[in-house]
Amino acid sequence: MRDIRAAVADLYTSGEVFALATVIDTYHSAPREAGAAMAVSASGEVIGSVSGGCVEGAVYELAQQVIASGEPVRERYGVSDDDAFSVGLTCGGTLHVLVEPVSRELYPQLGEVIGAIGAHRPVAVATVVAGPGLLGARRVIRPDRAEGGLGSDRLDAAVDDDARGMLAQGSTGILRYGADGQRRGDELEVFVQSFAPAPRMLVFGAIDFAAAVADIGAYLGYRVTVCDARPVFATAKRFPKADEVVVKWPHVFLSEIEGQIDERTAICVLTHDPKFDVPVLEVALRTPAGYIGAMGSRRTHEDRLGRLREAGVDEARLARLRSPIGLDLGARTPEETAVSIAAELIQTRWGGSGRPLHATSGRIHTEPMARIRPHVPA
Repeated sequence: MRDIRAAVADLYTSGEVFALATVIDTYHSAPREAGAAMAVSASGEVIGSVSGGCVEGAVYELAQQVIASGEPVRERYGVSDDDAFSVGLTCGGTLHVLVEPVSRELYPQLGEVIGAIGAHRPVAVATVVAGPGLLGARRVIRPDRAEGGLGSDRLDAAVDDDARGMLAQGSTGILRYGADGQRRGDELEVFVQSFAPAPRMLVFGAIDFAAAVADIGAYLGYRVTVCDARPVFATAKRFPKADEVVVKWPHVFLSEIEGQIDERTAICVLTHDPKFDVPVLEVALRTPAGYIGAMGSRRTHEDRLGRLREAGVDEARLARLRSPIGLDLGARTPEETAVSIAAELIQTRWGGSGRPLHATSGRIHTEPMARIRPHVPA
């Protein structure tokens, strides 16, 4: 729901009943992941997607039924590859979708959930999606409190603990319990959607390439910060898609926020000047950031490695540095270079080969190799 939250907020504020369809589970080559969402208004307007177009028509019809009945419905879409086209799911994967009626009365916490997402405050929503519990029963869980009920105090307590762990990891998925929250049972399913704060992208160097990287970083769902010591270049006007523009020496700023950096953070050093990039990389390489890349030619990179070694950076940390930054796409322009950097970020997260798909075999979608960006498209 993250990517359609503004439109959902408008529907919610209007007071009308609308339907919210959410992917709660997937198998094989499903087109979108758990958490992807589509809203359907009472007037028939559609916002978002649960399958990239494969089964939207069927979900739309179900959403209209849910608005009319006021009752949530869980539906499964998917068949074998041989006859997938006949029902619309052309990829041959399987989707489980929960379609719920939503309004201020039916979902009183939604306004706060949307506000928390926008303010980068962690929040998780747990919903009963199968079993002896009440389908659609919901509990909103924050690090320090929770609201709503799933059917019993024992179940609420078990889900609270597990959901907070998932929230800390930024993961979304189905948990299974006994009817009263017993951890060894599996007859009751609870879908937990985590809305962890968006991962950070730190872009150092206020150059044209940085503007393109900031734009594509925002598009990918990062909370983007651009930092440069030169106030004439580091302006909000030059970086309209960045969440913040900081005028400060890069290594000083990075040292100040070092404790906020986690394995989902992407650091892009585009300064292309030893007096800037060596000090900031020295700091970056001691953080747990999942991606650290630096712009420059191979000659520049070799010179940079020598300077970093002189500064005391060991080989294990130097091996984390991706330089020259980006995948080999033959990029020339700032925009093309930003695409190559984005491609490397995606590859780092999911473990792709970087080769053309037509030259590979086997499954297209794989499990993540690293958590540069947890699941947030929705």
